[in-house]
Amino acid sequence: MFGLGSQELMVILVIVLVLFGANRLPQIARSLGSSMKEFKKGMNEGQQEDDGQTRTSPANNGATAARICRQCKKGLASEWSHCPHCGAAVTLELSPPPGPSS
Repeated sequence: MFGLGSQELMVILVIVLVLFGANRLPQIARSLGSSMKEFKKGMNEGQQEDDGQTRTSPANNGATAARICRQCKKGLASEWSHCPHCGAAVTLELSPPPGPSS
């Protein structure tokens, strides 16, 4: 991964053992695992919140109709010129004005 071989990893492990001691290592590993778990949980909640806002924001704006990206089929806000999910350019589609049909 970083060009570390087994000898380098053993030296790092010995240094960590000397610095923290054998009794403290399980606590450190536990706290590191729980912090990574909380970080992943926060990232997932943030993505769900972003997706929820993307889908509901066009519906909340009563003046404009809901816009959907043609590529990824996700909701778009009226002021966006590009889809934040896939990066596709958003074209402004105008519906014909309501009037008498001929």
